[in-house]
Amino acid sequence: MKTIHPLLFYAILFLFFFQLLTDFIGAIYAFGLLGTSIPPELAFVLLLFSPALLFLVRRPGPRLLTALLLIILLARVIEPALGTRGRMMLAGAGVAAWLMFFPLLLWRAARRPEADAPLALTAGLLLATLTSALLRALGAGVDISVMGWGQLLGVGLAAAWAWCWLRESVGGEFESELEEDRGGWVMGLTLGMMAGLTLIYFTFAAPYVMARWTGADAFLVLLVMLAAWSFWAIGWVWLDRRAWHKDLLNVAVFLFVLMLFQTINQFIPSFTAAPGDYPLPDITGAPPSGEVFVLFIMLLLSPALFAGMRRLFAAIIARRPSLRQLAAAFALASVFLLAAILAHIFTTTYDYIPVIGPWFRNRFDWVYLAVGIVFLAGVIEAARGPRRVTNQTLRFFPVALYLFMALILGAHWLNAPRLQPAPPKEAITLLTYNIQEGYSASGQKNYRGQLAQIKALHPDIIGLQESDTARIANSNDDVVRYFADHLGMYSYYGPKTVTGTFGVALLSRYPIENAETFFLYSKGEQVAAIEAVIDVGAQPLRVLVTHLGNGGPMIQQQQFLELVGDAPRRTLALGDFNFRPDTPQYALTTQTLLDTWTQKWPDWQDDQGQKPKRKIDHIFISPDLRVLDARYVPEGPSDHPAVTAVVGR
Repeated sequence: MKTIHPLLFYAILFLFFFQLLTDFIGAIYAFGLLGTSIPPELAFVLLLFSPALLFLVRRPGPRLLTALLLIILLARVIEPALGTRGRMMLAGAGVAAWLMFFPLLLWRAARRPEADAPLALTAGLLLATLTSALLRALGAGVDISVMGWGQLLGVGLAAAWAWCWLRESVGGEFESELEEDRGGWVMGLTLGMMAGLTLIYFTFAAPYVMARWTGADAFLVLLVMLAAWSFWAIGWVWLDRRAWHKDLLNVAVFLFVLMLFQTINQFIPSFTAAPGDYPLPDITGAPPSGEVFVLFIMLLLSPALFAGMRRLFAAIIARRPSLRQLAAAFALASVFLLAAILAHIFTTTYDYIPVIGPWFRNRFDWVYLAVGIVFLAGVIEAARGPRRVTNQTLRFFPVALYLFMALILGAHWLNAPRLQPAPPKEAITLLTYNIQEGYSASGQKNYRGQLAQIKALHPDIIGLQESDTARIANSNDDVVRYFADHLGMYSYYGPKTVTGTFGVALLSRYPIENAETFFLYSKGEQVAAIEAVIDVGAQPLRVLVTHLGNGGPMIQQQQFLELVGDAPRRTLALGDFNFRPDTPQYALTTQTLLDTWTQKWPDWQDDQGQKPKRKIDHIFISPDLRVLDARYVPEGPSDHPAVTAVVGR
């Protein structure tokens, strides 16, 4: 491949890997979400072990590479249009093909030397990461290329990738493999490389997740990250002519991994086992605080991640490993990738994982540290042996980075709502909605359907539950940002993603003030509540949002009512309380607050024939407020109903 072809080819190659893996893991998790148990579909993760099939390949030729490429292309183009099960199967096939295709590319690069291969691989990886960030900025926190008409972007990228491949000379024979292994040992290098790809997949390919770790402003996160990468691009030519001093890069990667761990660690509250310590306020990142600056230091150090990846690419190619060695190395690296993914997911779902699950509680930061240490070890190992260092340059590359920086920041700015407080109203429409991580009652991803449902109800204040989607289990999608940007609402995300909750969030047409997160005592899954003031005019409203654990444990509701207070005024309490009207928890709650449903419909049945006497989603209000209407919209867009109430003075 010549000129721009290898750069574009590798950029789309890595982008498709991140997208297919994201959809594959998200679809598998969806089955566990629907069943609240380990799903049999988890067996599809065995597709990650596909590199072991390379042991059966004796003489890889162009036909094998082309066949694998076609599987990746078809999977990427078709799977976004399928349902959850079809997406899981086809995306999994695409990931399996990629995990065989990429080691064959490395094997070929070592035997048909391309002087700029490590440089092109690294530049392509960086462009893939930027493209992924751009697609999510265009989609207001969700990859626009896997939704609706945006899927045409995926088709266009697939066509560009096929064009690059056709421009490449795929004819001719490859150098034959001898029976005995004669290449250099690359097990540690490949593990390090996979760890680097894992860190990018977890974090930088969807940079909005870092804002949700910390509560930092997403625009600042993007700005600092892109500024660091663009500044590195200024020295790109110099760095290519003079390789990083091995100790300097080792130190830079070490500091990056340390700051990554510390960034997350600072935002994990110190949970205690004593019920009396709850409700526990989340004071991490609360102003005035310097904690968020650790995030910015980590972002400034993040170019070391890509410099380390270039060293690893160069070292693997320079050692000319045999195909058997690459098969073994990538098989082990795939096991590592699977272990990292499961560990990441277990930090949220620990309560549903037998035996080992509780160990992962509040260890979100340790997952990143473990992956970072493996990456650091690979970078150090790469410095000890031969590696290909060339004088090749990509003089146009800084310009491409500056263009991406402008496009990403511009897309973020264009999607961000121009917030203006709604005019004061005598009656406020409330909505509580458990969105089941964005999935419909039938288990299909349904952001657009839920958004349409919300728009049809015209709420002024929304309490969301199961909205904590900005992590790999839910495809790194920031659904709260997606809703807030499309609705033109103020928003408060609630508990940060590092804490292991399933998430509550608050959206409002009026400014949200003094928002705080409180954690409730939890033996199982971590539970939280939001308390905030909504500036609706002369008399602000106090709003609380929560999602209690299974069965609505009494101790959690008692602590929630502590937040409400004994004599609340102008107070709203919205949420999935997980208790029914015939329970002691409901009776306790209605000693202090009024149920908007029974205030409007004392006999429980509304004028549409709805009689939800078993509902667990409630809107409670203080006695000084008046209920004008109450509605129950059955499940469909989510597995929970949308419950609304219109409240006046």
